[in-house]
Amino acid sequence: MISTKNDEEIRLMEYAGKVCYELLEAMEGFIKAGVTTKEINDYADKFIRDKDCIPSELGYEGYPASICTSINEEVVHGIPGNRSLKNGDIISLDVVACYKGYHADTARTYKVGEVSKEVENLMLHTKEALYKGLSVIKEGVKLNVVCETIESVANTYGYGIIRELTGHGIGKSMHEDPYIPNYSNEEAKNITLEYGMTLAIEPMFSLKGKKVWLLEDDWTISTQDGSPAAHYEHTIVVTKEGYKILTGE
Repeated sequence: MISTKNDEEIRLMEYAGKVCYELLEAMEGFIKAGVTTKEINDYADKFIRDKDCIPSELGYEGYPASICTSINEEVVHGIPGNRSLKNGDIISLDVVACYKGYHADTARTYKVGEVSKEVENLMLHTKEALYKGLSVIKEGVKLNVVCETIESVANTYGYGIIRELTGHGIGKSMHEDPYIPNYSNEEAKNITLEYGMTLAIEPMFSLKGKKVWLLEDDWTISTQDGSPAAHYEHTIVVTKEGYKILTGE
């Protein structure tokens, strides 16, 4: 069963989402060459707690940090540590905050200094896929319309879609039904969006190959061919007219 949320539940998620959004905005000025991913994590942990939220990722199935920091070919779940960012890197931050038992999830990819034009375009078009996917959401639409819309952007630019990683429902749990692949699929064809559904939509594209592997830390997922990857995500609620972003302003 895919849950729907009432107005009070959405209000709680929206507060958690606002905290996540404000953190990612603050990171625009914090991320630069020389900063370590541990420093980013520590900043994020304090920021989330100072806003009366809990970093949902810390301790989730044993995950050892408060956010995920994935650099270059790392797609998701990179563990913060002593690695310093350098000019030309890109880094994806995946942030989940919990407020009074309700979660909100968002992600954004940042460039460190100057990056190549093709990497900059990868970031631009992955973000484009997120907003195009969101644009078709409204009550009564099949979930697969969202999936195939995101897929169409990747296909237009020749990017690899990471098929093992998907968006998801969210609310009382960080991951709820349904799974939301970034490509057309049979299961999503049978799911109709309903008013009050809360979903985390998150395209993850690589510049070239779509195959990934799990690194030895048992968390970080990286492209097999070493090509860079971008990740953008919003938590939204389905409305009568369309959708509302809960991880925005």
